Amino acid sequence: MIAVIKVQPLEDYKLLLMFSNSEQKVFDMRPYLNHGIFKELKDKNIFNSIRIAYDSIEWNNGADLCPDVLFEKSIKLDDVS
Repeated sequence: MIAVIKVQPLEDYKLLLMFSNSEQKVFDMRPYLNHGIFKELKDKNIFNSIRIAYDSIEWNNGADLCPDVLFEKSIKLDDVS
């Protein structure tokens, strides 16, 4: 299993992620922002509360995502335009 070891919130509801295999990727949260608990992340203060938790990420409102989803659905930093 690949773990998230570092996270940084970016503009436009994106996350810069570093994984345990040293890959850096960008994950776009915009497709999730109209669903369930993720709606609260539209508030930039909550979105920017992101932190590492249990090999993945978590926000202050309790929202989290599986590290496998983050890895599979993110784009390598080199490929981000």
